[in-house]
Amino acid sequence: MPVGVAEPVAKRVTQWDEFSGRFEALASVEVRARVSGFIDKLHFRDGQIVKAGDPLFTIDQRPFQIAVESAQAEVARTKAQVDLAELQVDRGASLIKSKTITDQDFDTRKANLSIASAQLKSAEAGLKTAELNLEWTEVRAPISGRISDRKVDAGNLISGGQTGATLLATIVTLDPIRFVFDISEADHLRYTRLVLSGGLASSRDGDNPVRIRLADETEWTRKGKMDFVDNAMTARSGTIRGRALVDNKDQLLTPGIFGRLQLFGGEYDALLIPDSAIISDQSRKIVFTVGKDDVVQAKPVTLGPIVDGLRVIRSGLQSTDRVVLDGLANPMVRPGAKVVPQKSEIVAKAG
Repeated sequence: MPVGVAEPVAKRVTQWDEFSGRFEALASVEVRARVSGFIDKLHFRDGQIVKAGDPLFTIDQRPFQIAVESAQAEVARTKAQVDLAELQVDRGASLIKSKTITDQDFDTRKANLSIASAQLKSAEAGLKTAELNLEWTEVRAPISGRISDRKVDAGNLISGGQTGATLLATIVTLDPIRFVFDISEADHLRYTRLVLSGGLASSRDGDNPVRIRLADETEWTRKGKMDFVDNAMTARSGTIRGRALVDNKDQLLTPGIFGRLQLFGGEYDALLIPDSAIISDQSRKIVFTVGKDDVVQAKPVTLGPIVDGLRVIRSGLQSTDRVVLDGLANPMVRPGAKVVPQKSEIVAKAG
């Protein structure tokens, strides 16, 4: 019985290993005020894109303006004391020569000048603090990104400072965005051995490429690069955390979205055949080949990914094997059967 046969296609292919993971923001910031007071105004719309430095909240500035004016008055008062003390020292310098005042009186005048100068510096520092507190009544965006909904409405009294400050909103960056995933121990060991042998650049030091697709996508159109691998395996899950950096110009990718990632795993020489030439035998995959005596043989094979429309055979075939392509539907084509091989050809699709 005639059957079409062909040798498998030998090709050097790129291995892409697949992992599941989620997107995370490159930076996430909680917006809190540095001073306490009543919220006077809001300057954003919930969920909008903000730029670093944009005003978000305005706290009632009147108490802080009064504090600035009070500090300015204190600076003016202490400056007048410095001027007076300097005048007294200048006068004392001429009087001490004529012995009109004692050395003790002159020393007292110089000490009073030093005290007044120190008080002036303290007052100037107090003015800077008051001006800084007034500036902090304008709560501005610390980073660019998308802001959450407001956690506090205008008219509410909030707490500021380093501890116990009221949460006002959160901001997350969108472009670029991170993709975080877990790598199994076996894959991690394989990558490490590839790095040690020179077959792969380390993802800790290099920019190994990755490809990503979303749950509703079929093509790996999104490109990125590795930027981090954790320093220890997680004992409970037996995995190590990896992270890739992905461009997000269209801002479609949102923190928390699920996706699939393909990580560059090196290149290797492979044999490729059509999926139609592979037969399922319970839990095994087998391929029919024709020997030199034109007798059909069944060879168990280990499958790899699809490359250029053909299935990669990781093990079980030789490059000289004649693989049965046509006639498999004939029940007479089975292991041990004598056939008439007819030369065919395996054609790979353009990648």
